[in-house]
Amino acid sequence: MPSFLIDEDMPRSLCRVLCDSGIKAVDVRDVGLRGGSDREVFEYALAHQQVLITADMGFSNILQFPPTGHSGIVIARFPNELPASIITRALLQAIHELSEVDWEGNTIIVEPDRLRMRRKR
Repeated sequence: MPSFLIDEDMPRSLCRVLCDSGIKAVDVRDVGLRGGSDREVFEYALAHQQVLITADMGFSNILQFPPTGHSGIVIARFPNELPASIITRALLQAIHELSEVDWEGNTIIVEPDRLRMRRKR
């Protein structure tokens, strides 16, 4: 199971829930990246070989964040009015459904009741 970096646009509780489930995770707010640029967050994830979990669709731009060399990007696409507990539960379920080969270099989009993947070539 990979290690995860949680972007600041995700529920604060997500990191705790992942860690309580035995999954290594850290929140950008806990490593000095609060307000950091997308590039800074991405570089941190690269340097620490972490899968980035974010709601920022900018990370789906393969010209800025090419699918080679990173540990994976998970983009959470949920309506703003959903409670954090539902978003967290859906992301935890998606993480458990994916295998080791699903992460490396791929962009995974998690939506309510749906999981899509843009695989590296």
